[in-house]
Amino acid sequence: MAAHNDTGHWGEATAATFLIQNGFEIIEKNFRGRYAEIDLIVKKDKMLIFVEVKTRSGIAYGMPEEFVNVTKARAIMKAAENYIFDKDWHFDVRFDIISILIFTNGKIDIRHIEDAFSK
Repeated sequence: MAAHNDTGHWGEATAATFLIQNGFEIIEKNFRGRYAEIDLIVKKDKMLIFVEVKTRSGIAYGMPEEFVNVTKARAIMKAAENYIFDKDWHFDVRFDIISILIFTNGKIDIRHIEDAFSK
């Protein structure tokens, strides 16, 4: 497996742990919808949250969250729409980004950007 795939899988596992530690319940991991893959689907209270995880080992090309462009966001929203319909969800939904930056000294910075697609 390519190193970037390993980094991505590590980032998704790290994001899931972070969310659990902050009171979220993991509902799905790597949900494959018709239009896109949704990294994590989590729930907190009566809020269903679709989470895109971006992990980078440097900022030479920008911050991790900057890699979620409009096209990617739209595809995730379409996949989420199908999920919501299939599960007959009648409560609130939100789209978040978990941005993980790995520094050369091994430290990591995790940023949870709530309601990321509405900004």
